[in-house]
This record gives sequence, structure tokens and C-alpha cells, in this order.
Amino acid sequence: MPLAAGGPRTLLRRLREIMTEPGSAQARLDKLVGVIAANMVAEVCSIYLRRAGNILELFATEGLNRSAVHNTRMKRGEGLVGLVAETAEPLNLSDARLHPHFSYRPETGEDPFHSFLGVPILRGGQVFGVLTVQNKAARQYDEEEIEALQTIAMVLAEVVAQGGLFDIAELDEPALRADKPLAFRGEGLSEGVAIGRVVLHEPRVKVDKLIADDPVAELQRLDAALEKLASEVDEMLDSTELDLTGESREVIEAYRLLVHDQGWRERLRDAVRAGLTSEAAVERVHDEMRLRMTRAGDPFLREKRHDFDDLARRLLRHLGGDGANVPDLPDDAILLARAMGPAELLDYGRDKLKGLVLEDAASTSHVAIVARAMGVPLVGSADGISDAARAGDDIVIDGETGEAHLRPPAEILSVFSARRALREQRVARLAQVRDLPAVTKDGVHIRLMMNAGLLIDMPHLKESGADGVGLFRTELQFMIGETMPTLDDQIQFYRQVLDAAGDKPVVFRTLDLGGDKVLPYGRWEREANPSLGWRALRIALDRPALMRYQVRALLTAARDRTLRLLLPMVSDVAEFNMARALIDREIERARRLGKPQPRQIQVGAMVEVPALVFMLPQVLRSADFVSIGSNDLIQFAFAMDRTNPRVARRYDSLNPAMLTMIHHIVVAASEAGGEVSLCGEMAGRPLEAMALVGLGLRTLSMQPANIGPVKMMIRSLDTRDVSPFVLRQCGRTDHSLRTRLSAFAAERGIAIN
Repeated sequence: MPLAAGGPRTLLRRLREIMTEPGSAQARLDKLVGVIAANMVAEVCSIYLRRAGNILELFATEGLNRSAVHNTRMKRGEGLVGLVAETAEPLNLSDARLHPHFSYRPETGEDPFHSFLGVPILRGGQVFGVLTVQNKAARQYDEEEIEALQTIAMVLAEVVAQGGLFDIAELDEPALRADKPLAFRGEGLSEGVAIGRVVLHEPRVKVDKLIADDPVAELQRLDAALEKLASEVDEMLDSTELDLTGESREVIEAYRLLVHDQGWRERLRDAVRAGLTSEAAVERVHDEMRLRMTRAGDPFLREKRHDFDDLARRLLRHLGGDGANVPDLPDDAILLARAMGPAELLDYGRDKLKGLVLEDAASTSHVAIVARAMGVPLVGSADGISDAARAGDDIVIDGETGEAHLRPPAEILSVFSARRALREQRVARLAQVRDLPAVTKDGVHIRLMMNAGLLIDMPHLKESGADGVGLFRTELQFMIGETMPTLDDQIQFYRQVLDAAGDKPVVFRTLDLGGDKVLPYGRWEREANPSLGWRALRIALDRPALMRYQVRALLTAARDRTLRLLLPMVSDVAEFNMARALIDREIERARRLGKPQPRQIQVGAMVEVPALVFMLPQVLRSADFVSIGSNDLIQFAFAMDRTNPRVARRYDSLNPAMLTMIHHIVVAASEAGGEVSLCGEMAGRPLEAMALVGLGLRTLSMQPANIGPVKMMIRSLDTRDVSPFVLRQCGRTDHSLRTRLSAFAAERGIAIN
């Protein structure tokens, strides 16, 4: 049966008029269903809205008994209406009574009606209700009618959500309230408590205008925006294979496939032809797609829904003509994003940025490293927070516990205010020990070094009381720029780092690229297991010019000083010797050309690959020192991807096997007469640092913020007690020694909190 004359566009105009009419909400709803029924040439039109407890209540009807309004209710999944709400999919039946989900409600008087069409009322990935039409004749509704009813439902959802018909609080459904307090439990990635207001890194474009004035012009706008989007995605693929936000080329390829998908484009065009603006069409199609992916049985599809959220936001920005400029921040800004690269974070600066919440970030992410360097509290793995938040919402976060509370009630604000005050007191206590030596009760000195990678890190050397820089990640300079730094750029950068360090040592790790660290301007082949693939020293040996170029800059910058170089991911002795030969060639080149040279050059090997653990006496014949890279060593020792949350938290660094391996390294280095240190997350946690000191380590490198707590721990312990206890525990079979070590620290009064 065809639609009434004028089609959906006429209906949308009539709906807009009804929305603005005076009178009660019920009167407007009653008029609305009458107009829809007439336009759809339907004998019944009904609106069911969601109430508390996922109950669907009949709010208005044309054609059924009016006495059933507000009296007919069903649960989600119950009856045909409940099935539409549960699946979030249209349901088109020629004889509704034959469907197994049909639920007879005598009070409605629906006995004469056979055909049934129901569509979900969707907004923001949530089902607000169900819109239905019915007819006596047994018939299937055609595609045009389904499209028209979906368009009406989309407009209806927006009007209901914005209070255009009545106050949404009348629905008594807290989950639909835009001001509902929400709590997220993520992962603490950078310590600190922040209280402030939400700033969205990629804010959703607010769609104010839903109904188009000129559908032909709207189609032209949509097509132009689609072409801009396609060009943007093509350019991304041409310029980089792996974005620093962590989105892989596969994700961008998925964008391109979808952008060029004719079925998706036609769904957008059909929504515009039905009378929606281009922006409203994008939201409608996106809501339908997102809900299907969220409810899909395939975990992969559910996880990929955020990628498609990004795609919709990109298209909406192209429709609005908005650029990607960094917004002006309020004084108490807490930034929210699905993902972000380190350069993007640096664009915001530190003055007004109080905190950061990301859906996709791990402790080893580059953005997390930069956040810690900036002293910005960061919560990662807060899944769904970007979609739930609105710009300007109140929010509190704890970068240590991983908590984030969106639109918090007064009692939560009070708790976090107290927590922030306690943290400030703790910071004040730590400041008192900043300039004191890290010496145990029995007189053992522990060198506490800091990790760094940017010039903005260097002031922390003095602020934290660190003994030097135990790990300077040189690749960050390469990763935050649009082009590879020139030789002069590198020389100037390394010289500034050494000048900032003064007489304190700096250990420069040569480029550790590959894996999750890929240059935005480089071209890299995709690998099935990038962490185990072409990365770090393997790249340097295959592309020796890159390493020699960097060493040349470091030699020049370190004129008349001691230059300490650390080679990443050394797998065997031959690799180290080949890399050392490249360094020696650069030293010889500088000598022949009469270039200024460092006073002393030390070259060390990172122990990250378990194979090297068994070759330490041999490698120390060539290496001046070794440094344990605990993050990767743990990952490789347990065959565990530390970026995968399903397994990353399954294995504990305080497992007896891990401590035994570290002790073996310490003993082997001592017997070979070489220096040994440890850098990584283990070093920066007081309990783990206590165990490391017990294993014989005397140099630890960590984030600057962790030096104070670790120093307090060291000054409270006696190695004559700790060492025998820790070594005895290495023989146990526990999954983790954390509980035993914590109890020991409590008994001995060792400060681990």
C-alpha cells in the first residue's frame, strides 16, 4: 500500500508543527499518532516508550482502544513490541498472530489487525521505545514504508530525548537521562586526582536541524562530504601505515572499505530522500549500525564499534565544515577521547589540562608516557565514556586507581576532594625526602634514575631528586614530528638534554622503533606479531644508515662529556657485536675528520629477550653495562601480550620465575664484572622495588613521580633482612609472591604505600 500523497517529507513537516503546538504532552502524542497513521495509510499507529526496569508502556495510539494507553505494558523481549526493543531491528509481519513472540493483550482491541510493522526508537545507541503501525489486511510492508517509519522514529527519539514533547524524567527511566551519573573502572596510567569539566577531544557534532528544507541540496551536501571523507582516508593510508593513536592500518582500511561501500552510501541517501538533513541521516544510520554491532554475538564486532563511531564523527565534521583545531580549554579541563597520540596531547599544553581519560591506552602507550612526563593524571581503558559524556559535564578521575566518575553526585565529589587533599599531603611528605640519599638502614646506596624521552621531562630531574636519567627514549623525538629530524635537529636536541642534566648521567637508548612504535611519515610492512617482528636493533642492523646517523649526532652533542648508549632488544651476542661495530665506525670517522669527541663512550645492552639472559658473560665481554627492560622481558618470558587486557593482568611481575630470572641476571653481571640496572614499571612500584633490592639490584630507573615513594621505601628497609627473605621466596611455586612480600613489609615497617 503506497504512502499518502506528499510522502515522508510532508509528514516530517507536519510533525515539526505538532512539536511546537501548545497543549499537554499527551495531546501532542495523540495528534502525532493520528498524523502518522493517516500518512502511512495505516489503521493503527502506536507509540511505546521505555519506562524504569526496561518496561515498554503504550503512551499513545490511533486505532487501538484508548483505555489501553498507560495500562498496556510489556518487558523487553516480551511480545512483538518487546522483540523490536530487544533486537533494535524492524519487524515486518503479514500476520502478527502467527509469530512465536506474539502476545495477546485483550485490552488493546487489536483482534482485527493482522499486518504489523514495528521499528525501534533509537538515539545514542539506546532504545527509547518502539513505533508501530498495523492494518487489517494481511500484507508485507514495502521498503519505502519501512524507511519512512524509521525516519519518523529517529525524529521522534530526538524530540523525546530533548524534552520536545514532555520532560524525559516522566518516563521514570534513569538510563535514558542525559544527566545520569556514571562510573567507569579503567586502568590507572598516570597518578593524580583531578576534578574538573569534560572537554571532548573529538566531540560529537550536535545535530540541531533534523528535517531538510531542500532534499536535492541535501543530497549534494552529503555526496560532497562523502567524497571529502574518502579523500581524507585515502590520504591517511598514503601517508602512514600506523597512526600513533594506536589505530592500525587495518582499522583505516576498514574506514576506506566502509566509505566506498555503496550499500552504506545508499542507506544515507535514502534517509536524506525521506526528508532528513544529511547530519540526521548520518546519526540514524550510525545508531542502527552501532546497536547491531554492540548486540552482535561476535566479540570482534562489538570491539570494533568505536572505529565506526569515529567514522560517523568524521563525516559529521565534514558536513559541518569544522576543522580539527585544538579548542580553548576551561581552567579545569579534563580531556576525554577514544584514543590519542602523544603529539595531540602536547598540543593542548599543561596549564589548564587537569586530567585525561582514554578508552584505548595502555601503560606503555606513547600518550601515557607523555602524560606522565607532563604530570597529567590519566585513566585508560574507560570503555564507552566518550559516548556517554557531553562537553562541560562534571567529572572526577583518579589516575592511580583507574576510577572515573561522570556527572558525580555530591558525595562522590566530596570523597575525591578528600582524596586529592590526601595526595597533596603525600606529595608534600615526599618533597621532604627529595634531596636525601636513597640509602638503606644498613648503609647500602641505591641509585634512583628517571626515565625520559622529551625535553619537557628534564626539569623533573631536579624536582624528583633523581640521580640521573637511566633511560632516555630517543625515538619519541622522531615520533612526534611530521618529518624525520635532520642531523642538526638531533644534535641540538641531544645537546639540550645533556645541558639540562648537568653533571648527572644520561643513558640514551638508540632508536627503539617497530612494534607499536611506527613513524607517522614512514612506510612499514604489516606484521602478524609486530612485538616479535622487525623492530629496535633488528631495524638498525638492516638499516645501518639510520643508526649511524643517530650515533653521529650523539657523538657530536656529547663533546667532552661521557656518552652512554643503550642498544634495545638485543637477542644474541652477534647482534650486539655488529651494532657495536657500527658505533666504532662512527667513532673512527669522527677521529679521522678531527671532529670533537666525547670524553668517554660506554655502550650497553638491554636485556629484554630471554635468550640473552643465558649469554650475559659473553655479551659483557663487549658491553660496558646491561639494563634489564622489565616490561618486554616479562612479556616475552610469559609469552604474554602486555597490550592485551585479557592476558596482561594474568601474569604478575612478582612471580617466582620472574624474580629468579632477574636474580640470575644480577649474579651473572656481577661475576662478569659488569654494571646492571633495571628500567621499567617494576622499578617504580615500592613493593616491586623492595624485591629488586633484595635480589641485589642497586640501580633502578623509573618515572620521575615514582622516585619519592621508592626512596621512602628504601630508607625504611634493611637489606640484611630483605635479601635472604626474597631469595627464599624464589623457590616457591606461588602464582605471585605479592601477598607474602606485602606481609613481610608490614611486619618490618617498610613503607610500600
